[in-house]
Amino acid sequence: MNRLIEPHRTGRIGWLRAAVLGANDGIISTASLMVGVAAASSSGRQIVVAGVAGLVAGALSMAAGEYVSVSSQSDTERAELDRERAELAADPVFETQELADIYVKRGLSPSLAREVAQQLMSVDPVAAHGRDELGLSETMRARPVQAGLASAASFAVGAALPLLTAVMVPAPNASVMIAASSLTCLFGLGALSAKIGGAPPVYAAARVAFWGALAMGATAAVGWMFGAAAA
Repeated sequence: MNRLIEPHRTGRIGWLRAAVLGANDGIISTASLMVGVAAASSSGRQIVVAGVAGLVAGALSMAAGEYVSVSSQSDTERAELDRERAELAADPVFETQELADIYVKRGLSPSLAREVAQQLMSVDPVAAHGRDELGLSETMRARPVQAGLASAASFAVGAALPLLTAVMVPAPNASVMIAASSLTCLFGLGALSAKIGGAPPVYAAARVAFWGALAMGATAAVGWMFGAAAA
């Protein structure tokens, strides 16, 4: 009887990490910036302008940062695979034994390990060594463009939440409402990302909300001090 392939969440790791990081940073950095400006100034226009500037600059920065970072990871992966190709061409016998030794350490008998290594080497030796010696696989492969786009888009979505609050709420109450709505969104984001990744949601949600509150509290204090000094 044929069985369906059991679904796993590992294929989500690349884009999920980038998307959660982008949304989290979008909410925290933009909300913190706006709370700091609100603490220093009573002008609603200044608060909104600060939020828009934070959204645009942050989204582009996240895209560039993720793309460069993941591209470096991808370059390293390619270099390691090229090195394996050269080693396979130079000494395939040694490479077969090296692969067999890996399987022995995982619990196979020496004879079975060598048989498995020989069969895998006959199909795709580079893929076999990349997966079992280097820990590289197609599922976990670095994807710079995907990571960059996911980070930029999720940052923009996250940053739009406190920005929308600032547009809708009068300036005197803006800092409190921005902080409250942003913390609520951060808690929800932490719970959602944990659920998608299959982890317990409460701890993840509390962790994200805690660091968001700390960032907004620090920038509010800075804004208040500069606002008081200017007055």
